[in-house]
Amino acid sequence: MTFSHPSPSPAAPPAPVGQAPYARVKDYLKTGLSVGHWTPGTLMPSESELVSRFQVSRMTVTRALRELQTEGLVSRVQGVGTFAAHLAPVSSSLTIRDLHEEIVARGNRHHAQVHLAQEERAAAGLAQQLGLATGAPVFHTLIVHFENSVPLQCEDRYVNPACAPDYLKTDFTQITPTHYLLSVAPLWEAQYSIEAGPPSAQEAGLLGIAPTDPCLIIVRRTINRDIPITLARLVHPGSRYQIHGQFKP
Repeated sequence: MTFSHPSPSPAAPPAPVGQAPYARVKDYLKTGLSVGHWTPGTLMPSESELVSRFQVSRMTVTRALRELQTEGLVSRVQGVGTFAAHLAPVSSSLTIRDLHEEIVARGNRHHAQVHLAQEERAAAGLAQQLGLATGAPVFHTLIVHFENSVPLQCEDRYVNPACAPDYLKTDFTQITPTHYLLSVAPLWEAQYSIEAGPPSAQEAGLLGIAPTDPCLIIVRRTINRDIPITLARLVHPGSRYQIHGQFKP
């Protein structure tokens, strides 16, 4: 077995005022990794070299290396040394699930209240998001979803009529917009924006929360064969909703 040998180590930077000694060692190594000074598989400075360079204890160096190992940036081989890690690509996914199915899967009851369902004229920004001309017809619904009679989600959605011409004829107390749209306009692509923030005054009223209560806000745009289908703002009281997912290296 052969290993790449280390490049000459860059000079240690001066310690910022108030920075812990281990953090100085860690930042030095992390910066070197980020700029490619130590490429994957390269043997990095030994603990003894780092102790001498930074004039710190071996325990301090060990802590810095242990944290870098936990972050997946280095690998350590006992009796051999520390190596720049081979970073495996990480893929992640968010699955679009019907909220009704989520709630039922938890053994709870779902029902919805439709507060708005109408055709409107698309303003310039919305028209661009949905691939429409400014002033073109667009479908708009505002629906609150409940879990066991507690408001869980305020769904403010705009739909491209070309993708779902019968959208406004649908009874959304019996079927969710997500379930309906997936059946009539299967998506090829979804774009997400997820943030924590306050609800609007209207959303707070519909969800029965204070305007200052933190919420999980998802803005989702779906597309089918380069044609935008829908743009939805989904607002959840932070104390009532969590996102679960998984990733695999």
